[in-house]
Amino acid sequence: MKQESPPRKSIDSWLGKAIPRGQVSEVFLPVSESYSGISLSIPLQIHRSDVDGPTVFVTAALHGDELNGTGAVRELILDKEFRLKKGSLILVPILNLLAFDRHSRYMPDRRDLNRCFPGSPNGSLASRVADTIFTEIVGRCDFGIDLHTASIRRTNYPNVRADMSDPRVAALAKHFGTEVIVDGAGIDGSLRKEACRQGCPTIVLEGGEVWKVEPAIVETAVRGVKNVLAHLDMIDFAKEIPEQQLVVKRTQWVRADGGGFLQFHVRPGQVVEINQPLATNTDLLGHQNRIMEAPFDGVIIGMTTIPAVGPGQPVFHIGKLPKDTDPDELRESRQSEENLEQRTVEDLASNVMVVDHEESRYPES
Repeated sequence: MKQESPPRKSIDSWLGKAIPRGQVSEVFLPVSESYSGISLSIPLQIHRSDVDGPTVFVTAALHGDELNGTGAVRELILDKEFRLKKGSLILVPILNLLAFDRHSRYMPDRRDLNRCFPGSPNGSLASRVADTIFTEIVGRCDFGIDLHTASIRRTNYPNVRADMSDPRVAALAKHFGTEVIVDGAGIDGSLRKEACRQGCPTIVLEGGEVWKVEPAIVETAVRGVKNVLAHLDMIDFAKEIPEQQLVVKRTQWVRADGGGFLQFHVRPGQVVEINQPLATNTDLLGHQNRIMEAPFDGVIIGMTTIPAVGPGQPVFHIGKLPKDTDPDELRESRQSEENLEQRTVEDLASNVMVVDHEESRYPES
């Protein structure tokens, strides 16, 4: 449930430092201390226009090993031609510095920071960091974009996660411009859900793998951020929206029925139809054990990158196509050399070996 919005903190100054209009400023936000008592601070870049307007945050690496978003934020930071015509933008390349320094998803106290918001100044380490982030960053903003990747040993086809029941959130999600939008309010304690509860409409981009900066994912993220800023009339930018956008209300993990070594037949982002073979599970000598099939017409929004599986392990995350979506029309909408969605499918597929099911040959057990 959306709560009454608290008063926004001013963007005019931060930690006693003036943030002038019409300039780009840097702030180092203390979030914790080392064992030696040295202050640990996350770097922020703040863009301000001379003209009043919304304040937007773009955060990356809330999980410290999810670096695609960091690559995207750095592209914006390094773009010398990037200018706001109104409002303010807070860019945060690494939100979870403590996890980033350990090449880890989690905080040193083994907590998931993205389950600790809005946090508490007197709580655990993760809760205290969450409180600082929520107070000092979210508390100054009108809108938010949080950039994520799949968890370890998985990859995600770019998709926005958003509570489409909130009109302001839905507008952000659609204008961001991914082909797939997964509808849902999110998990209690997550930055996205708690920011929305506090009256700061926020969306999440999920795309790619951990520990990587993948060109197609970075391009998707940068394009999406600029699309949103153009939607809010904060920059001049010709918005780029896919020919088709799917609002997915149901997703399902297809899990392995038994152990074995998989031969994948589909790739991240591929459009599939009900009962289509997704992978063949074999023993180590190549004897076919089982064939995994699509439970409905859908799109592969996530999948494992490790072909060795055990019983019950998740392999394919499928978003069910809306009833009015024709799989063939969706495939045809991507058929262009300049189509970012198709290029993303091809780029992500370079991390897994995919063989067409009709061309595969396995001896029977």
